[in-house]
Amino acid sequence: MSLKPARLRPSDLARLGGYGLRSRPLRAVLSALGIAIGIAAMTAVVGISASSRAGLDQELAKLGTNLLTVSPGTTMFGKRATLPDESVAMIKRIGPVQSATATGVLSETYVYRNDRIPTAQSGGLSVLAARLDLLDAVGGVLDHGAWLNAATDRYPAVVLGATAAERLGNVPAVYIGGRWWVVVGVLRPLPLARDLDSAVLMGWPAATTYLGFDGHPTKVYTRSVESQVEAVRAVLAPTANPQAPGEVQVSKPSDALTARRATNATFTALLLGLGAVALLVGGIGVANTMVISILERRPEIGLRRSLGATKGQVRTQFVAESLLLSLIGGAFGALLGYVVTGAYAKTQQWPTVVPLWVLAGGVGATVLIGAIAGLYPAIRAARLAPNEALATT
Repeated sequence: MSLKPARLRPSDLARLGGYGLRSRPLRAVLSALGIAIGIAAMTAVVGISASSRAGLDQELAKLGTNLLTVSPGTTMFGKRATLPDESVAMIKRIGPVQSATATGVLSETYVYRNDRIPTAQSGGLSVLAARLDLLDAVGGVLDHGAWLNAATDRYPAVVLGATAAERLGNVPAVYIGGRWWVVVGVLRPLPLARDLDSAVLMGWPAATTYLGFDGHPTKVYTRSVESQVEAVRAVLAPTANPQAPGEVQVSKPSDALTARRATNATFTALLLGLGAVALLVGGIGVANTMVISILERRPEIGLRRSLGATKGQVRTQFVAESLLLSLIGGAFGALLGYVVTGAYAKTQQWPTVVPLWVLAGGVGATVLIGAIAGLYPAIRAARLAPNEALATT
């Protein structure tokens, strides 16, 4: 009558693996620490590089990588064309367009510090009607005061561009079209819209009510999904003026967009290279740690074999221990790498970016390498006869 060896359940394997680690706590801690350092290095190297790229992307985004402008050109007779009143609304219907806003020039309208300045001394400042969402579209920042809102855009209130504020001085109100207009805010210089620096901006309804503005936009600012900027540019003219698309001028994408894409491609290749190298180094450390750990325990394997443990049970026990040790070390290493990345990114004022594939891949690769590193020596030891394994004491 032959007796079948008892089968080890997953819970039994987990307990055996945990017992093996608890029986040698110092070695287990040092082994897990070695694994964790390797994975933390990989995570931090890739995370810091990804955070650096995110910081660079933010800086390039400030240069208007997805900003396009639309303005009227000239007719076939050489006269100044106009954009339809509905052009902004039509542009907003383009799928990849995230926002669209506009300004309108009030021709033959000038601004003065007071009502005693001769008409000819206008200072070369332009008067523009502006939509309420203009500031967000051009990345504008107020130096002081407030931007136009649902109340002030209907009444005689203006916001001064940076250059206009310098020329007019610190005045509480300006004189436009025979009426005083209260200055409610002053803008800082606008790198994406230099023409607004020398402008006095008022609400669209107020310009219509008090100055007879015809409502035609003279420049439309659009923000689009970055990957679709070229596609959006191709349809902006016929969308803004379907009747005469040839009378519409559309700006070219910013040079910063090309630079951003080039840096993204370079950083992607860099991340893959650094991640592969760091993972290779960490994997070698894991394999070395696990192989030494298994080889040192051959006498224990021989003793278990002499007590009736099968080769399969020996293999599964030590593989389970390797997996548990690798999982603990890998998880701690991923967490440590994330913390290091966050701390360094904070000092550089970057956003903390650690790709999910780095965290999951680091732990997964550690477990896989730990299984392979633990399986090979366990198989060799399990093949030894009990007396031969015990003789290695």
